Amino acid sequence: MKLTGIIAYPITPFTTDNNQPDLEKLGQSLELLLQHGCDAIAPLGSTGESAYLSFSEWKKVAQHSVQVVANRVPVIIGISELTTEQAINKARFAAQIGADAIMVIPVSYWKLTDDEIFGYYEAIAATVSLPIMIYNNPATSGVDMSPELIVKMFKEIPNITMVKESTGDIQRMHKIHQLSAGELPFYNGSNPLALEALCAGASGWCTAAPNLLETLPKELYTLIKANDLQSAKDCFYRQLPVLSFIVAGGLPKTIKAGLALKGLQVGEPRKPLTAANEKDKATLAKLLSI
Repeated sequence: MKLTGIIAYPITPFTTDNNQPDLEKLGQSLELLLQHGCDAIAPLGSTGESAYLSFSEWKKVAQHSVQVVANRVPVIIGISELTTEQAINKARFAAQIGADAIMVIPVSYWKLTDDEIFGYYEAIAATVSLPIMIYNNPATSGVDMSPELIVKMFKEIPNITMVKESTGDIQRMHKIHQLSAGELPFYNGSNPLALEALCAGASGWCTAAPNLLETLPKELYTLIKANDLQSAKDCFYRQLPVLSFIVAGGLPKTIKAGLALKGLQVGEPRKPLTAANEKDKATLAKLLSI
């Protein structure tokens, strides 16, 4: 499977009592992302508060996402687990419900060695035939995978077909390209780096931004593919204040606050995360008037 373009990250809405995922609102938010021209949907990432869901809740969100998208674009289910066993359980469920791929990030309490990380991915890949996107985001996972390790896993584990690089270091993307002789597709996961990453040959941009910026992320991707760099720069700088704000403020709280400002009430983030305060809401409202 060759993914290109905008891979969008939906939130996980909660009911007003914060007791359970609100599947109806989830469906509405997914439809909006599709209307905004997103090329794939990736539920249950950092934006979707995957780490704060029970396994039962995670399964409900995963299954409903696949059902709502209904093969209109690929669905990539996010998996981030401390244990290999639970990651495998989730991978099996993703395959069972008809997901197109899985995005896997190991989460660490004890610092993992490269061999342990390799074993984690190898065990998951041996269980399912789904394409696997390696997700490198040390800021949230506590695991930093080097370009050398990422390319080694790509070469030696057949299911691994792509990587999302979220460190914000463009040199890592260059290194992945060089070490894999351009064979390993890489995707930008750092919002403020979108312009440079796409110009450097990223196959796509993994982002929650379409929730708030609607069609602008896809417009940026299209302009770069058309080699209209001046228009691409103009488009990117229109987005940058919002991109910087939502990353600095924390994606679940800022995206949920922005959706509420746009008329879609999706509840608050799950505690210990808190909702955006009035000052942040006012700033976001101003930024979204672009």
